[in-house]
Amino acid sequence: MAGQIPDLHAEVRAGTGKGAARAARRNNMVPGVVYGGDAEPLAIQMPFNVLFKKLKEGRFLSTLFNLKVEGQEDVRVICRGVQRDVVKDLPTHIDLLRLRRTSKIKLFIHVDFINEEEAPGIKKGGVLTVVRPEVELNVTAGEIPESITVDLAGMEIGDIVHISDVTLPSGAKTTVDRDFVIANISAPSGLRSSDNEEEGEEGEAEAAAEE
Repeated sequence: MAGQIPDLHAEVRAGTGKGAARAARRNNMVPGVVYGGDAEPLAIQMPFNVLFKKLKEGRFLSTLFNLKVEGQEDVRVICRGVQRDVVKDLPTHIDLLRLRRTSKIKLFIHVDFINEEEAPGIKKGGVLTVVRPEVELNVTAGEIPESITVDLAGMEIGDIVHISDVTLPSGAKTTVDRDFVIANISAPSGLRSSDNEEEGEEGEAEAAAEE
């Protein structure tokens, strides 16, 4: 199961329509709507600075939140749209979708790497190169994994970890069909440089022999 699902705080917005939305913006709030989940739509507003900060942190549209609104039961939501000012590119409205525990959603899940000390390639000076620190998965809202794990034990220099090498949590699937790379163990830069020099010298020697 996932660890702490971040809270998203909002207030009930008095009234609906353009007038109420403009009033919210004048008070440095961003108006929004919570919909779905077999419940009536709820007009909300949240502080502009709070939303702007979360948007700058990234992954806002693919993060599951625990929405807390005073007077309402907490509910899990995911953002389904942020409208922005066409000139200033600042948020002017937000749409949040309520989720059932059985709802399927796309989320970026963190990748944990374990047993580096048991990887012969790293012991020899190889470097772990992480291509994807996060992987986008289709998961069930009620069973979101905290992370997926890559075991590096036994890996040598030149070995590559593909998504097919990883055991995904029950019910989780990747959002793309191809067998993409997550990480690899590459040779240390000094060794790569010397290898390239040797290849160059061998090429020159072969060319000279052919002349």
